[in-house]
Amino acid sequence: MSKTQHFKYSNSIIVYPLLMLFAIWMVFWYQVRIDSSIKGLGIRPQKIEGLLGIVTSPFLHGDINHIYNNSIPLLMLSIALFYFYNKIAWKVIGLGILFSGFLTWLIASKGNHIGASGLIYVLVSFIFFKGIFAKHYRLIALSLVVIFFYGSMIWYVFPIKTGMSWEGHLSGLITGFIFALIFRRQVAKPERYQWEEVDYDEDDDPFMRHFDEDGNFIEFDPEEAQAEAEVESEVNVPKKKAIKITYVFKKNED
Repeated sequence: MSKTQHFKYSNSIIVYPLLMLFAIWMVFWYQVRIDSSIKGLGIRPQKIEGLLGIVTSPFLHGDINHIYNNSIPLLMLSIALFYFYNKIAWKVIGLGILFSGFLTWLIASKGNHIGASGLIYVLVSFIFFKGIFAKHYRLIALSLVVIFFYGSMIWYVFPIKTGMSWEGHLSGLITGFIFALIFRRQVAKPERYQWEEVDYDEDDDPFMRHFDEDGNFIEFDPEEAQAEAEVESEVNVPKKKAIKITYVFKKNED
């Protein structure tokens, strides 16, 4: 797959992140207007009934500030994911929710963990580390942009703020890093020049044949000039004239 196909715009790059964000806000509207008890369906560590929260927790939020603070980074990071990693975007999101949620269920000590921040940490971690590992200049630039805007989030993987699920943040960070190592296919590769190939041979390079042993530039490639001379000599060789031989048959007399 060519590099241009990796970074090709389509409407899905915008539509899918908007649909995810719309779903989260619809659940929040339902929670506020109809049934506030659904907020209790978050991740409850080491409890069987808390396993359901692995799937439901990204759609649940404590208040308007909580969902607002998660909405903008989730939208921007999702758009970047679908544009630069379109072929694996749904895998990163779907499996990211499951793995980070399950890890939160394992390592957290107590509480009801809700919010899309775990998924946000998956995206930040994946986009940053994947860009570094891929060594593609566009993906590296994206990694630098992500770390510039969201680098301060690293502090919230530690228990520095009461009431914040630092375990969920840490789980998302770890999950994104692992995904950056696992997902290798269908990711843009850095451009490789001919001289970077393993089987590169200077003698077969038409450009390098324009230099002599001392590094001096030769206007004409000796091999090309010789080949052209041979072709020209073949063209100029006069054609041999055909010899017409007439056979005379004499009738034998008795």
